[in-house]
Amino acid sequence: MSAPYFVETLARNGDVLHRHKVDALPIRLGRGYDNDFIVDDAHCAARHAIVEADEDGQLVMRDLGSKNGMVHRGKRTSRLVVGGDTVVRLGHTTLRVRPADFPVPAEQLDRTRHSWEGGMPGLVGLFLIGVVSVFTVWLNDTQSFQLIRYLQALAYGIGASVVWSGAWAFANRLFGRHARLGRHLFIFGCGLAAITVFKLVSSALAYAFSFEMLTRYGSHVAIMLAAGMLYFHLSTVKPNTSRRFAIVCVVLALLGSGLTLISNEQRSGRLGDELYMSVLMPPAMRVAKDHNVDEFMGKVNAMKAKLDAERIKKVKDQAAADDDD
Repeated sequence: MSAPYFVETLARNGDVLHRHKVDALPIRLGRGYDNDFIVDDAHCAARHAIVEADEDGQLVMRDLGSKNGMVHRGKRTSRLVVGGDTVVRLGHTTLRVRPADFPVPAEQLDRTRHSWEGGMPGLVGLFLIGVVSVFTVWLNDTQSFQLIRYLQALAYGIGASVVWSGAWAFANRLFGRHARLGRHLFIFGCGLAAITVFKLVSSALAYAFSFEMLTRYGSHVAIMLAAGMLYFHLSTVKPNTSRRFAIVCVVLALLGSGLTLISNEQRSGRLGDELYMSVLMPPAMRVAKDHNVDEFMGKVNAMKAKLDAERIKKVKDQAAADDDD
């Protein structure tokens, strides 16, 4: 280890808050102004600890009789061999000491997409959220036109998006040093629009071609889209760990789909979200061939025969049980 040395104050997430250069050993740490590194912490002693070299040339930090001592990995100690990655807490202050020849990691590839920053993605995201909010009200509106209902939907949609994206922006500022509120608004707007478009398209195709699978299991696609939105939020906060975030989001999507299937089975005895396709649209959109009444009654009679057989079997089983008693 070669001089000079650098004493680094760390945040809870490991980021360096302050870095101070010391030219030579020993390094005195404490709240007093006669120290080489002043720890501005009321829980540190005036002369709290000292860093010096031992007989083997290793850096050693020693406590100088302070009340709160030194804490390393949750345990209090009076003497500690200090490496470049050794983190010590003095009072409420977390720090480490590194020599000038400490190796740094390789340069990371910049995946931040600086070309899509600022207010533009935020405005696009707010526009998508507003369009989805107003369109949803218009699609389900069966009453006379009232502007206040559309304005309320617009206000609720934008308010919810600002709260959601603001929480992600706070996490981005905390763990990624930049808020990027605009990009989080854009991600939320795109995710909301994708889910809405899927529901509309799947409903239209299900009605037109009798693709009941699209409505019975459409919630799983919505879960996957929500997991994709979560992935882009996380990868915006930490772009260089996107592969790990992708695995986490896939696991969450599979877990959500599994819980949905279990819930459907417990609620209705079937895995689908609904017992029958409940989508009703204008007859002109119908493409699949209609079924005649005779075909419908044939299926009803077949179902009746099956139900009658089950009922007769149940009556016989009950009678047999009564005879045994």
